[in-house]
Amino acid sequence: MEILMTVRKIASICTMGANASALEKEIGPEQFPVNEHYFGLVNFGNTCYCNSVLQALYFCRPFREKVLAYKVQPRRKESLLTCLADLFNSIATQKKKVGVIPPKKFISRLRKENELFDNYMQQDAHEFLNYLLNTIADLLQEEKSQEGQQNGKLVQNGGSGGGEVVVLEGGGEEGGGGGGGGGGGQSGKETQQTWVHEIFQGTLTNETRCLNCEAVSSKDEDFLDLSVDVEQNTSITHCLRGFSNTETLCSEYKYYCEQCRSKQEAQKRMRVKKLPMILALHLKRFKYMDQLHRYTKLSYRVVFPLELRLFNTSGDATNPDRMYDLVAVVVHCGSGPNRGHYITIVKSHGFWLLFDDDIVEKIDAQAIEEFYGLTSDISKNSESGYILFYQSRD
Repeated sequence: MEILMTVRKIASICTMGANASALEKEIGPEQFPVNEHYFGLVNFGNTCYCNSVLQALYFCRPFREKVLAYKVQPRRKESLLTCLADLFNSIATQKKKVGVIPPKKFISRLRKENELFDNYMQQDAHEFLNYLLNTIADLLQEEKSQEGQQNGKLVQNGGSGGGEVVVLEGGGEEGGGGGGGGGGGQSGKETQQTWVHEIFQGTLTNETRCLNCEAVSSKDEDFLDLSVDVEQNTSITHCLRGFSNTETLCSEYKYYCEQCRSKQEAQKRMRVKKLPMILALHLKRFKYMDQLHRYTKLSYRVVFPLELRLFNTSGDATNPDRMYDLVAVVVHCGSGPNRGHYITIVKSHGFWLLFDDDIVEKIDAQAIEEFYGLTSDISKNSESGYILFYQSRD
């Protein structure tokens, strides 16, 4: 497997302590944020895909706070979430301000739970993010259900205590793509909203308009992250516009209209109905090429702004003018999905940091442009933004 040897990696030959002290000196004792810690993560053999996502999530403050709050709750059996909480707590309670931590327990649990990650091969950071968020949501939903059942038993066994009624928590939106599992349907269980949903879940509405009778039908679909197509020399705004472009359904793809009771030409488009607290945007940089019989990387230059306002919202959207700030970017370095390397840049207390496994560096805001992608010779190795995390100001 090809490993991208960047200047940063060559610099890792220096001792970890020297690297840490250099970062502390660069930030300065007066400027160093109170109660903040900047710790690199040890790579256990191509686990940069995991390290990069964990660093991004740690600097999504609402997520970090919920994970740390989970840590102090009554101890449960070991799970991916308890291991994540232990890791985040270990970083947050360090006496030193900077350094390196081995996420050994988390990696071991991950490999134990999912055979996809139980090897020393490079994995896809987006697949890992998706798996992690959905697994945490499933665990939280399961715990809520168990607590509800226990409370119900207590009431039943309690007998004469004044007719207390226990209402099980629930009431989440039905179904949903990427909504964290546990959807409604055959089991009769309602989807319970967890703090994963509160932070990352948004709702798309798929609107279809019959061109014969003008009737509009819509179907809602939940998401924890949005995957958008990329083109050369574009921007995130352009990608989102493409995501919500109007598509005409005609010929053999005609739409069956309930009002007309027949197949008709129609127009459909995808709009954002509910904006999430943290918007995770996945750029679809890996494309299967028939002539090559494999996936290749699209190293296109895609500009991602430090501030973002979504315009592709539906008419009944909640908070349609919500403004977002870029807080983290998972960057893919290399030429293909199963080769190369992942790093992360994050914004913390007004300045930017680069996390490259065990190395942590302070970078200038202008350096972010290096991670947009390439304008030409896109077959070359590139450091390109892959997953963007935007946090709502409100």
